[in-house]
This record gives sequence, structure tokens and C-alpha cells, in this order.
Amino acid sequence: MPPADLTCIAGGAVYDPANGVDGQVRDLWIAGGKIVAPPADGSIKAARTIDASGLVVMPGGVDIHCHIAGAKPNAARRISPESRRGEANVLRRTASTRSGTRGPVPSTFATGYLYAALGYTAAFDAAVAPLGARHAHLELGDTPCLDNGLFVLMGNNQYALACIERGDRQQLRMFVAWLLASAKAYAPKLVNPGGVEAWKRTPAARNHGLDEPVPGYDATPRDVIRELVAAANDLNLPHPAHIHCNQLGMPGNWRTTLATMEALEGHRGHLAHVQFHSYGGGAGEEASLSSRVGELAEYVNAQKNITVDVGQVLFGEAMAMTGDGAAAYFLHKLYGRRWYNCDVEVEAGCGVTPIEYRRKSVVHALQWAIGLEWYLLVDDPWQVMMSTDHPNGASFLAYPQIIRLLMDREFRRESLARCPAAVRERCRLGDLDRQYTLGEIAVITRAGPARALGLANKGHLGPGADADVTIYTPNENRQTMFELPRLVIKGGEIVVEQGEIRRTPAGATLFNAPAYDPQRLPHLEQWFEKHYSLRLSNYGVARSTTA
Repeated sequence: MPPADLTCIAGGAVYDPANGVDGQVRDLWIAGGKIVAPPADGSIKAARTIDASGLVVMPGGVDIHCHIAGAKPNAARRISPESRRGEANVLRRTASTRSGTRGPVPSTFATGYLYAALGYTAAFDAAVAPLGARHAHLELGDTPCLDNGLFVLMGNNQYALACIERGDRQQLRMFVAWLLASAKAYAPKLVNPGGVEAWKRTPAARNHGLDEPVPGYDATPRDVIRELVAAANDLNLPHPAHIHCNQLGMPGNWRTTLATMEALEGHRGHLAHVQFHSYGGGAGEEASLSSRVGELAEYVNAQKNITVDVGQVLFGEAMAMTGDGAAAYFLHKLYGRRWYNCDVEVEAGCGVTPIEYRRKSVVHALQWAIGLEWYLLVDDPWQVMMSTDHPNGASFLAYPQIIRLLMDREFRRESLARCPAAVRERCRLGDLDRQYTLGEIAVITRAGPARALGLANKGHLGPGADADVTIYTPNENRQTMFELPRLVIKGGEIVVEQGEIRRTPAGATLFNAPAYDPQRLPHLEQWFEKHYSLRLSNYGVARSTTA
């Protein structure tokens, strides 16, 4: 007897790059929330058939880097109430949905609905302090339709810094494992490693270099990167290190980014929102800002251990939101807009400030161009992933616009022509003819992020994969095509139909808890008593808090 819920998606043009399928017309079979092999007996009929003739079928989207839960999004909502007012920014309750607000930082319910309506079925919050993990998990649990996980901040953790200073690699490795388990986190996150701690102690240290000692420690940011990445790789984590490089947004920071890549020493590592770290020019000299993507992309092309997401800037309102409190303060002073800061005891810091990217600004337009250069200059699409660093460069709702810019060379050239002439003189974008294919779009939005994260059941449509499927109506205007999927299926059930939310299932929380030897963490409880304002027994996230 066939399963009672056996479903066939029939006759669609399937793009499943992880399994070498590039637009071939074929059927997909689903049962028990999973993709299954076609029935061996051709006479077996599906309980439900979805006619996908003439449509494009892809796996559900996977966002490898966004900020959607926890302290920072809540701070952003508090300091920008005007961005969520008015009919356009209010989602009304329906029979299937709850109410919510949009704006640069949507509310939890709205975030899930809006991602699902774009065809995304998984998203990872990119920077959560361990102390804020419980709150972030509760919010992620309140975000429907998305399987989720979070990356936990480690690059300025004082216990980790002390291990690195002593050269105790075994203890550092055990601490990384313990911290992941305590926060129920998916991967380690390094934000301005050593630099946030330097800024917390010395506010003038905004531009802390990779080889300058971290105040209070006989260790440099290069040491922090090398040792934490090595420890995470030794633990065989599926996504060993997610790195926000030092000197974000500073002219001339491309050299620090290149040095960070070299500091991986051949280990697997992922560089986040790399657009913000690819600038030529001298320190503090915005007038000389230029693109140095060429040199960085050349290095990535030669190093298969490295993946990046872009952090694409789009013109309009955004929200600078980062675990790099120094960078947020710099932007606040530069633009004179509201600012929120939080220094997290022992662990990290963060900052939030509204921002607007203007096409007439040479700097902003150059940031836009530099992001597109990353997509076009990295040869292997499996090494570059779509992100806007939501909401730092733009909302995730801008992904369809980015897809059009990548797939439509003439649209890209017209957009560049509307930017200041100085932009075209300081970057290579105008000389790049490459156009992405639908298969390559499926890589950078689905298969690539899933592979970089080590998600065996995501980003593909082979037997055993989660039955997360997005079906699009082809359109020459690729932005229109990707803005409105025909159907979005999550776990085998239709959740979105032509933009309308039909179901709002809870997502699964994904985390890693590698084994560790507690004996390699001597006196941890006493250390907590000395340095934290809470006890160790109240620190970890209970398993019941997550899915």
C-alpha cells in the first residue's frame, strides 16, 4: 500500500544542483514530509498530484546570514517605531495568520510569513551572545514557517581569550563545545574578533588591527581567528566558523580581510557580509574608497576551504544591526541618527542605528557595486551565497531584485549608469558581462548555503531531503518571478499559494552539541561566580526551549 499522504509534483522543470539536475522536466514524490524515490511500481497513484507543467521547481530557500531574533532586532524595533506605522507596514490577522508589522525589522510572525512568501524555508540568525540565547530561541520559536538556528558569539569571549593567551588548545576546544551546547547554537560566530573587547576597554580602538594585542591579553585578533577556527574544525562542526572580519566599513580594510582568509591556515571558514570588508583606500579617507574585490575574489577562487556571503546593499532604508558595537557607534556618529548600544558582560557587544543608502552618494553606490562584483567575480557559485546581512544592507525582501541584477546584464548596466560617474571609475562592475543562470541562482540561494552549513536534508530534492519545495511561474522579469512563487511547500504541506499564507507550521530549531570532556574545563563554575552576574546553573538554554 502506498503512503496515504503520497504526493506527486508532476512535470515541473526541476533545478536541483546538489543532485546535478539543471532544468530537466521530471516528477517529484513526497511522503511523510520527505522527498522519496518514485514508486517502483508505475501503477501506484499519488493521493495528491500538483501539476507543475510549465513551472520552475526548486528546493526551499536557505538564508545563511540574517538578524531576525534576540536583543538587536528588539532594540531596532524600539528605536524606529515610525518605520512600522501605516497601512503598508501592518499585516492584518487572517484566518491563517496573526497580525504583525513590516518595516526594516519585521515582527516575529511577519518575518516568518514574509520569508515563506519568498520561497524560503530556513534561516539562521547570525550573531547572538550566549547570554541572550534563551531569548533568541523563544523568538525564533515564535517565527513560523522557518526551520532555524543561531550562531553564538565567541570572538570576544573572555574565557576563550584567556585560553588563547595560555595556548591551551584542548581547553579552548572543550569550551567551544560546551558553549555551543549551552546556547543550543548551530555554529561559532566571530565578530570583529578581539576588536570588540578592545573597543569596550578603549573606545578609540575602532580600527583595531589584526596584529595589535587585545587590551588585557597577550593575544592578537589573528591569534583569536586562528585558534578558534582550528578548535571548531577539530570538533568536526558542520559549519566550523562564521566570521565577521575586523575593521568593517573602513577604507583600506581589504588587506585585513585577506589576512583573515590567510589566518584560516587552510581550515574551513565562512566570511560574512564580505562586501563591507572589501574596500581600498586609506584609513579614514572615504574620498579614496574603491573596490578591491578583484584581489579578494582571486584568493577565494584558489582556496576551496573558504565560502562567503555578500551582504548586498540596496538603495533605501535599512538598519545597521551588529555584534560589532564599534562599527554601529561609528555609523551613528557619521550620520547623526539614533543609536543603541549594549556591552554584554564577558562575552560581546552590539550596536543598532538606522541608515539610509542613497544612490546619489558615491560611497553608498560603490557599496552596491562592490556587492554585485562579489557575485560576478567568484568563479564557483558554491562559494558565494546571497545575503543582504538583513537588515544591514537591505531587507531580505530585496533578494528578488538582486536576482534580477545578476541574471539581467542590461538591467544591471542601466542601474549602474544611474549612479555617480565616480563609482564607475572605482570599480570593475561596468566591465563584467557574466549573467547567472537559474541553476546558479538555485546554488547561491539554496544548495550552496545548505552545503556550507552541513545540512544534509536541506537545499536539495533528492530522496531523504526535507520536502521543502518552491514552485515559480517563469517570467522574463526575474524579479517578478522570484517575488511571487506559485506554491511554497514546507514539510510536504502547502504553506503559501500565490502569495497567500495557507498554513503556518512551527519550524525546527537546529543546533549542535558536540561531545566534550568536562575535566578539560576546570574551575568553570568558580570562574562564572567571579566574572558573571548570574550563576552557571542559570546560564544554559534548556533543551525544552528549542524544538
